[in-house]
Amino acid sequence: MAQINLVKLSVGTESISDLQDWQTLRRAEMPEGLPRHVTRMWPKRETELVNGGSIYWVIKGSIQARQKVLRLDEVIGNDGIRRCAIVLEPEIVRTAAVLKRPFQGWRYLKPEDSPPDLTAQRENDDALPAEMSAALADIGIF
Repeated sequence: MAQINLVKLSVGTESISDLQDWQTLRRAEMPEGLPRHVTRMWPKRETELVNGGSIYWVIKGSIQARQKVLRLDEVIGNDGIRRCAIVLEPEIVRTAAVLKRPFQGWRYLKPEDSPPDLTAQRENDDALPAEMSAALADIGIF
């Protein structure tokens, strides 16, 4: 069965550690203590997404990390509108930086177009400043 990923802006996040801190703070409020992202639209390609797909986070103009999608849960807001909670694995995996222009909502991202995970050696490196990481990605080095 095919797999698909999502790419999403992490609005207001300055770094991967900001994303991690925000999710950790909110985790106690979340069912099962798992991080989730709630969105108005339900992915039409749900089967492909939950078949090993990930959400790739755009931070400061470049994809920098991903989290595996575990499942999609229905959430009814206080306004009575049905929404989709994208339930995520807690581990945030750093990826090679790839520039991404701003966009609204989320987009599908084919596995072959997804940035690779950083190797175990590189995961422990200090994170580069977002501007430097974006500049390196822009010239094809990172």
